[in-house]
Amino acid sequence: MTDRRMKNKPFLLRPAAKDYLWGGRRLNDDFNLGVDMYPFAEAWVCSTHPDGPSHLDSGESLSDVIKAHPEFLGSHAREVGGGELPILIKLIDARHDLSVQVHPDDDYARLHENGSNGKTEMWYVLDAKKDSGLVYGFNRDVEKEEVRSAIESGAIEKMLNFVPIHKNDLFFIEAGTVHAIGAGALVAEVQESSNITYRLYDYKRIDKNGHERQLHIDKALEVADLKSSIIPRQPMRVLKYKNGAASELLCRCKYFQVERLLLNTEGRKMPEFAAGSNSFHVLLCVDGVGTVLGEGVDIPFFKGDCIFVPADSLTIRLHGRAQILNVSC
Repeated sequence: MTDRRMKNKPFLLRPAAKDYLWGGRRLNDDFNLGVDMYPFAEAWVCSTHPDGPSHLDSGESLSDVIKAHPEFLGSHAREVGGGELPILIKLIDARHDLSVQVHPDDDYARLHENGSNGKTEMWYVLDAKKDSGLVYGFNRDVEKEEVRSAIESGAIEKMLNFVPIHKNDLFFIEAGTVHAIGAGALVAEVQESSNITYRLYDYKRIDKNGHERQLHIDKALEVADLKSSIIPRQPMRVLKYKNGAASELLCRCKYFQVERLLLNTEGRKMPEFAAGSNSFHVLLCVDGVGTVLGEGVDIPFFKGDCIFVPADSLTIRLHGRAQILNVSC
């Protein structure tokens, strides 16, 4: 990627894979990612984080590409991320419950975690079993020592809000919110570029080495919101229609913006798309198939594929029948 004609073209990403013990098979079965791993818990489909960077077909990591071409981020995204990609996007298969956990905010993480970002995130539910749900905060005001005692006795689950979830639900999880994705959920997650997680409780599960996974109770209680949380309700979402596509805003915060794009160009004009100078865009196909077309560009995409569109990109056209998450900063 040396000349200008190459620098502003979109490119396909290949995910980093994680084998956390609560994962299953759906990331391969549903998205055909072809990763030789079980359990396959998370696919980091767009990441420059050192714990799991995404790669291009050429073998280059997205991290190296952005270091060579920081203009790919766009002016606003460079400001938000301090010159780094400010977001990380995942596909998550929760065959079993995830740990009850909490993430720090930026100030705490930068002070106590070697300058790391904190972690605010958004979950978009791609599928869920009939009884699937998530943990979201406490169901009453609690004290630190009360929580510590409940963790030791296993009674902490009685203190937490359990929220049933359904396909196409949306949840915004601000740093400091105690939370957990429940068994049977398939989720797309957009978050700050961070891998800082403090586990409060993990059901006394045993890892592949025969040990209980580490908890981080002291740090978790320092950053957790211990006030009663209002159970989140699904926000009003409005579809905007144009030739070949409909879109809706899912989430906008200081770190990222996420839109859902419903593409259907069968017998219709193909919608045009270009990333402006402020921010890159990431197009994650969560259902269907299609093609990205433009001058010198012809990228077929399938369910599970992730395409990075550099800031100040050439104009491209989207063709196909697909559901796409469009993430920018």
